[in-house]
Amino acid sequence: GGVGTAEEILYLLGILLHPDNADLPFPVVFTGLQENAEYFEMIDRFIRDALGDEAASKYDIIIDDPVRVAQTMSQGMKDVETFRRAMQDAYYFNWMLKIDPVFQLPFEPDHDNMRALELHREQPPHMVAANLRKAFSGIVAGNVKESGIRKIQEKGPFEISGDPALIEPLEEMLAQFIEQNRMKLPSSSAYKPCYRIVSGAA
Repeated sequence: GGVGTAEEILYLLGILLHPDNADLPFPVVFTGLQENAEYFEMIDRFIRDALGDEAASKYDIIIDDPVRVAQTMSQGMKDVETFRRAMQDAYYFNWMLKIDPVFQLPFEPDHDNMRALELHREQPPHMVAANLRKAFSGIVAGNVKESGIRKIQEKGPFEISGDPALIEPLEEMLAQFIEQNRMKLPSSSAYKPCYRIVSGAA
């Protein structure tokens, strides 16, 4: 687990937090071996700090217990089935997961787009998740994607700014990722951040 996994988790949460999806049962379990526990604890703490408990209620974290994962998913699928049956009674023939257009457009990480990210709480939670996902997407690009690496070489690190209530948990988790060598492919050279946290709203 690293920045790319965090990006994917936020993408999924952004969809599940859309108000139209509030009542849709959609079972999500983050699972792994004992050595993955620390990563999911960090992610969970970050989600609670940045997005709140409603976001954290959308998933279960189950470490080193495949039987419980199976039971949880099996119960989750039953809930989905019950829900679909109820909806069909109401003439909804499709299980409609609403995906906001913001999630369907690719995000092009460059210096202007990263600086312009709306990282504040004065927006619905699914949009907070969407914008945090873009921040992670930019960091992934700057770390490992050729186009991103080239932009960083040309213009220096991406600048990320916004409301301290979001930026501080983000900065803290990124610092832990660096400390635990989760930022880049293994190599002997030290990680040089491709981003700079700039305090204060853009």
